[in-house]
Amino acid sequence: MKAQTWRPGLGYMQILMGARHRPPLKRPIWIIVLVSLVSVLLIGAYIYPPSYAACYVFSSRGCKVFTDWLPPVIVREYSDEEIAAHVVIQDILNRPPVQSENSKIAFMFLSPGSLPFEKLWDKFFHGHEGRFSVYVHASKEKPVHTSRYFVNSEIRSDQVAWGKISMIDAERRLLANALKDPDNQHFILLSDSCVPLHPFDYVYNYLIYTNISYIDCFEDPGPHGNGRYSEHMLPEIEMKDFRKGAQWFSMKRQHALIVLADYLYYSKFRNYCKPGMDGRNCYADEHYLPTFFHIVDPGGIANWSVTHVDWSEGKWHPKAYRAQDVSYGLFKNITSIDESFHVTSDVKREVQLQPCMWNGRQRPCYLFARKFYPEALDNLLQLFSNYTTT
Repeated sequence: MKAQTWRPGLGYMQILMGARHRPPLKRPIWIIVLVSLVSVLLIGAYIYPPSYAACYVFSSRGCKVFTDWLPPVIVREYSDEEIAAHVVIQDILNRPPVQSENSKIAFMFLSPGSLPFEKLWDKFFHGHEGRFSVYVHASKEKPVHTSRYFVNSEIRSDQVAWGKISMIDAERRLLANALKDPDNQHFILLSDSCVPLHPFDYVYNYLIYTNISYIDCFEDPGPHGNGRYSEHMLPEIEMKDFRKGAQWFSMKRQHALIVLADYLYYSKFRNYCKPGMDGRNCYADEHYLPTFFHIVDPGGIANWSVTHVDWSEGKWHPKAYRAQDVSYGLFKNITSIDESFHVTSDVKREVQLQPCMWNGRQRPCYLFARKFYPEALDNLLQLFSNYTTT
């Protein structure tokens, strides 16, 4: 490019413009550093085992130098009683189930006296003799029976107080008597206000041909869940393992055996889970079995009960059905439910839904339902005959 310039004595002259001077390019230092670091790490990973590569790159002592910075992990020492309990329970669980040529279901009724729905249960049991056993724990008065299947079914009983450990004692008493029969392979706890929702064959196949127990169990961080926990249960029971659930269980024989074998966890609830203790109301029948099974065999339970109870009214006791409430629609609604439903008692009111799985398939959850008033018997008899045949 040409341009004119003025020089003294020479006037204007044309000169050539040279190229503009530019500073030398800055090298991308950060790229070089990054590439170098990656190269070092790759070399380290090649020379040393992958999980320890970075440790050896930065220290010849290896990963131990990092663990030195962390506080030591404190492993709690188990007591003699705890070791003994774990050994016995695990030995029972690891044994193969006792095979019976005539597997039966033990129907265990917890009642203050006579059972108002014996006629309904008679219809349920009829024609299936030899496939079930009946046991009745009557805590207040000797029952008067209307069904031949309940004659001589009473066991030695004792007083039962709602919410106290005597409820658990009654359940264990029923299990002990039912376990005397080696053919009993599944054990169902029912109340005097429970009714069947399906024919006997459906219930039998549902329970006998699966290898889990139906223990209701969920974590409730609210005042009616973990708020009932007592630190006196430490060290064997920590708050993180404290669980809640309905008492109406259905369990396989191995689980019935470990419930009877347990004294350690039972004694914790007997001593430290009581109404009015330390300013809180703890009810052993709502917490003992869910907590016990969550600790010893969490994978062996379904986490829901096969007995439907309606708590939608938000009261201390569940909804009770009168004669006019009994209908085809009621049974249809209950037997179509295929998800278990829990709500926490904290301010979040978290809804916990879980599919009811049976041998890997989602199935309806419930085989029984409560709570029904005695006045509903006639309607239930008529409905059961029609509903279970459709």
